[in-house]
Amino acid sequence: MLDGKKIALYVTGGIAVYKAADLARSFIKEGAEVKVAMTKSAAQFVSPLTFQILTKNAVMTNTFEETEPEVVNHIHLADWADAAVIAPATANTIAKLANGLADNFVTSALLATTAPIFVVPAMNKNMYEHPATTNNLALLKERGAYIMNPDTGFLAEGYEGKGRFPEKERIVKELTGWLKQEQVSGPLSGKRVTVTAGGTKERIDPVRYITNDSSGKMGYRLAEAARDLGATVRLITASSLPVPNGMESVAVESAQDMYEAVSEAFDSTDVLIMAAAVSDYTPAKSSNQKIKKNTGNLIIEMAQTKDILKEMGQQKTDQFLIGFAAETQNIEEYAQRKLKEKNADMIVANDVSKEDAGFNVDTNEVHLYRKEGETIYLPLADKKEIAEKILQYAVEDMKKEG
Repeated sequence: MLDGKKIALYVTGGIAVYKAADLARSFIKEGAEVKVAMTKSAAQFVSPLTFQILTKNAVMTNTFEETEPEVVNHIHLADWADAAVIAPATANTIAKLANGLADNFVTSALLATTAPIFVVPAMNKNMYEHPATTNNLALLKERGAYIMNPDTGFLAEGYEGKGRFPEKERIVKELTGWLKQEQVSGPLSGKRVTVTAGGTKERIDPVRYITNDSSGKMGYRLAEAARDLGATVRLITASSLPVPNGMESVAVESAQDMYEAVSEAFDSTDVLIMAAAVSDYTPAKSSNQKIKKNTGNLIIEMAQTKDILKEMGQQKTDQFLIGFAAETQNIEEYAQRKLKEKNADMIVANDVSKEDAGFNVDTNEVHLYRKEGETIYLPLADKKEIAEKILQYAVEDMKKEG
């Protein structure tokens, strides 16, 4: 809930401005007080009067229009807010913020803001993926801003792509969780934790794929536990489970998708938890059309996928790596080998042939094989409890290495 929160909503000039009006209403329904500032470009799409009527507060657009002599408006708004939300955040405004420019009311107020800043990029796919925008977003994130992943969908230009303004429910959910996390002080405060979850799908054709029984529950519990210990969490998921509050999420399907997402996150990651069940093999060729039934057998040639944990182990500098070994036999032998070969710091091994400790159940029973410290047995318990204990021992080992 956003009860009692003071939210400064900064609206910049993209076609998604009309959605920001509904977002302001959602914040108010959640109990927040909202004040809006707009760029002149944003006011070309939706009148400031719309936001004024919805929020019952004056809308600020002009740096030099000082309506209250006792305060400087852009500084007053910056000091007033518990959180600053930029939605939609255009490539132009993102670039200005990254470079410290203050040439309008919005950028001037944001440059003076010490409250948490929550950025909701929305723009054309090519603009979003341009190296300049990517670098600017990375810089804002490095400074502590929360950057939402835009949706992928039908854009104003008439084609599909990444850059669409997220649904208001998702924005409210991520903002609420993030603000809650910002108040948490724990052993992982200031750390960036990347967690993978779910079973990847390897496409045979548009309607068929090869996968496994992983639900993603263990990975999700680990992401929640990391969040509750104060970490900034990125969840890279191949699961259809709803994403928990207070974390960034990246949806993937295949092993290659997951490899690319993990690689992108790795340099800025302090702890990588590879809880996903990543396919070891993928069809060497995937058909663009449905393969029709023939009289003979269908033979599918399989190619090895990238070993994500091993590749990250080779690249790591000071990251702490936790891998999973889902086995049905020789568990200790395989886990110890994996610990060494992958250059991991901890391997969480379990017997997935057990009905109450394998895939797609709410409980687990694991052994923790550690590079530093003795092997730990965690008896059957709820996956939430198992996740908390895994991170407890990981924190201990990180302190030893520290």
